[in-house]
Order: sequence, then C-alpha cells, then structure tokens
Amino acid sequence: MRRHFSRAGLLCALALVSGFAPGVSSAHAKTLRAVASFTILADVVKQVGGDQVTVESLVPPNGDPHEFEPSPDNARALKGADITFISGEGLENWFQRLVKASGYKGAAIVVSNGIKTFTMEEGGERVTDPHVWNSAANVVTWVDNIEKALIAADPEDTQAFHDNANRYRKDLRELDAYAHARIDAVPQEKRKILTSHDAFGYFAKDYGVTFLSPLGFSTETEASAATVAKLIDQIRKEKVKVYFIENSNDPRLVKQIGDATGARPGGTLYVESLSPPDGKAPTYLDMFRNNVNEIAGALSQ
Repeated sequence: MRRHFSRAGLLCALALVSGFAPGVSSAHAKTLRAVASFTILADVVKQVGGDQVTVESLVPPNGDPHEFEPSPDNARALKGADITFISGEGLENWFQRLVKASGYKGAAIVVSNGIKTFTMEEGGERVTDPHVWNSAANVVTWVDNIEKALIAADPEDTQAFHDNANRYRKDLRELDAYAHARIDAVPQEKRKILTSHDAFGYFAKDYGVTFLSPLGFSTETEASAATVAKLIDQIRKEKVKVYFIENSNDPRLVKQIGDATGARPGGTLYVESLSPPDGKAPTYLDMFRNNVNEIAGALSQ
C-alpha cells in the first residue's frame, strides 16, 4: 500500500531528522555571549545586540567600577564570552588582572574610542576623566563602536544590529534634547551642585551645570582635611545650595560637607552604576532621565 505524505508532513519529518524548523533561519541559531565591565555599558550592549546577544555585567547593580574586586565567577564568565566590552580611559584598572586570571584570549572592545575626553591633575599626574557616559551624546559613539563590533562577530545578524543601533541612537538624541529642555529652564546662576566625586564633567559641559566635589575622578582617592576645608569655603562663597549622594559610593563625606555649609539634600544620582531591575534606574535611559529630573527639580527650588 502506497503512503501519501503532505508537504507539511514532509517538512515536519525533516525537522525531526535534521533539526531544521520551518520559519527559523540558521542565522538566528547563534547567540553571542557578551560580557561588559559594568551595568551601564552592559545595558547599552543589550540595546544594540537585542535577541541575538546575551549580556553579563561584571560589576553588579549599585557597584563601584573603580573599586571593584573580581570574583572567580567573573573569571568564569569572562572565559566563556564570545565578545567583551569595556569603557576604557582608566575606568576598569582591574580588568587586565581578570583577563590574566581567567585565561580569556580575546581582545576587549574599548567603546569610548573616538570620544573627546577631559584630563585633570590628580595625585601629581595627568589623568583622564573616564565618566564619558554622563553625556548622552558620547553614548552615541558607544553605540557606533558596539554596532561595528557585533557585526564583525556575527555578520549574519548585521541588519538586526543596524536596526537596533539606529533605534537606540534616536532614543539617545531625544534624551539629550529632553535634558536640555529641563536644565536650560534653570537660571544659570542656580546651576551649582555638590556631589561625592568628580564624575559629571561631561554632563557639566553639555548642560552648563557646575559640579563641586571632595574627590577626583576616582573614588579610590581620599580627600585631605585641607581639601575639604577649601571646598567648604568655595561652597559658601559660590552659594551652592544643594548636594546629591551617589548610588554606588559612600555618602558620609558629602553629607558632612552639606551639613557644614547649609546645603540641602537633593536626592540620589546614578553615576557609575544602574539600579537593580526594580529600582529607579534599571536602564541607561532611565538612569540619565532620573539624574536630569533630580538635578533640574532640586535646582529649581
């Protein structure tokens, strides 16, 4: 007796034998395993990578990328990565130690390449301000570099990466316009803020806000008594009325300076780390918008 098979039946049989399923292309069978140094960068990589990429952040939410101490779990994650991303500019001084410990053989993508950075004298040497992501315009450069790296690692998904990157660049430009609208409405003479460390140089340049802090670019530094006394005098002289704590750093010193000068607390800024998923800043866009709203709201009082 002859058996007659429908076309659909043949396709199903082929799927069982060969692992091929109708409507599923081999291009999407590959998912890149990406590792990023800290949460802000991990989120941006995820936005560009989309469903084609899984991303793990080495530094956890609310973690300090300056003082981070990698764990054996971090070493295992790095060793198993197809591609890795760091911001660079001296932020992740621990990363090369982790590479050596993990046995990872790849070269990390430095996403801040191409950004015009600032430098300052700190501890007797010239150092670069690594906090480039506190400018939404700089993160557009991150997106450009991430897009190129992902396409090189997975050419079959070029169109998906390109579409994701274009959408996210549009989001970033809209965020930049939103920040200007909120902060431009605050009189220039009122745009003065005290924070824990000097992490807002790029934000200051873009939006015309003056930030004062007891610490330099890195939270690994310590402020001397003379530095704090000089800062207190400057805050009084310039009539700085508000201070902010940072989610990833010890707030005690900035609170003490605020108390000594009469500055009022303005809230919490997310400077170098996202919040957990249930917090106020689970994504970069959320983080930046939160900071803009907190700053503009406090300065408008």
